[in-house]
Amino acid sequence: MVCVSEHYQRPGWFTTNVFNRIVAVCTRFGLSVYGSRVLEVKGRTSGQWRQTPVNLMRYQDGEYLVAPRGETQWVKNLRASGQGRLRLGGRTEPFSATELTDDEKPALLRAYLKKWKFEVGVFFDGVGPDSSDAQLREIAPDHPVFRLSRT
Repeated sequence: MVCVSEHYQRPGWFTTNVFNRIVAVCTRFGLSVYGSRVLEVKGRTSGQWRQTPVNLMRYQDGEYLVAPRGETQWVKNLRASGQGRLRLGGRTEPFSATELTDDEKPALLRAYLKKWKFEVGVFFDGVGPDSSDAQLREIAPDHPVFRLSRT
């Protein structure tokens, strides 16, 4: 069973107006910034495609999206539709998504933090890649994780 928490950390002005826009523009032109993609998911109410830059994590034999800020709009939209698209340059790849349970998350959160702690560590309440499994499990409800299957 997937535990749904209402944890959300709103991005600051710099992230919204500068950082995310730079990453999105680079990604749209085909330049992946440390694994970045543009996530496209249909809005659960409007049905319109919504876009946001994300970090695509490859772990073992799978691909995953982690929501460091918690219950974002893209998380809610992806949960509702179960599918989306990832874009890098002119290449768009559709996928279906399965949300992981909290018990499945610790190893993935550890791998995510090893790669992107410099960028997202502030959203994990002091928990990092060297934290115990118990600490990672404790924060798991605040960070949705989706396993992607290419369609």
